[in-house]
Amino acid sequence: MLAGNRSHRVGGQILREISNLLLTKVKDPRLRGVTLTDVRMTKDLRHASVYYSLVGKDEQKKQVQAGFESAKGFIRKEIGERLHLRYVPDIQFKYDVSLETGQRMERLLEKLAPQ
Repeated sequence: MLAGNRSHRVGGQILREISNLLLTKVKDPRLRGVTLTDVRMTKDLRHASVYYSLVGKDEQKKQVQAGFESAKGFIRKEIGERLHLRYVPDIQFKYDVSLETGQRMERLLEKLAPQ
């Protein structure tokens, strides 16, 4: 088995577990309406970048980031209990700009399209 496949598989498990935690156990109101989009793991499985998106203003994005920072320890502990990994990865939550970029490109393409 390739290391890349393992990191991808573990990333998928982490994504499912954090999504489940957000729905069932994390009670922080700042994290309502957040969609997790991806988890990228380092090959050694010690670091995980968890990407999220939301529809909102910049101030709301700051609140969500603060909510994730506040819940990070709890989420990490829960992942350790649920996944039985040798090392529980350090988790970084990052705003996923790909949806905004896609929407911006779509608007530009619409302007270019002949009417």
